[in-house]
Amino acid sequence: MKTRYVLIPFAVLAFATAASAQTSIWRCGNSYTNDKAEAAAKNCKLVEGGNVTVVQGTKVNGAAKAVATAPQSAASPQRVDAGDQKARDGEARAILEAELKKAETRQAELLREYNNGEPEKIGPEHKNYQKYLDRVAEMKAAIERNDKDIAGLKRELGRAAASSGNSAAK
Repeated sequence: MKTRYVLIPFAVLAFATAASAQTSIWRCGNSYTNDKAEAAAKNCKLVEGGNVTVVQGTKVNGAAKAVATAPQSAASPQRVDAGDQKARDGEARAILEAELKKAETRQAELLREYNNGEPEKIGPEHKNYQKYLDRVAEMKAAIERNDKDIAGLKRELGRAAASSGNSAAK
């Protein structure tokens, strides 16, 4: 029993030594160093009160760097051939029309399933009316969301038609 009390001061001393063994760390802008000479040369500030953990950032992808450094002047932006632009516009319009058709098909399916706010009960909804109400609310929200998607697609198609009309006039 007395041996335990004798060892406590030694344990405290060991922990204090371990805590003070950590070197000083200086902050130099966005980087950190534990080299005192480098810190003095760069006029860095000592970081106090707590441990510092530095996580290295990821490297920039070589292809992305090449694109970012591609020589382009602001005065001469790249031009797209009129035929290529018409083809791109046509592809974009076809994609929008396909998406609109899918959304309208989905809307018709949702409305049929919704059955004017009284869809058929399935599974445990016969016993638990709240589950039925929750499903009806989710269906109503899905119908509203899909309706907004359809409106957005129609707006985009209108813009595409307007922009192709403007380019045809030129």
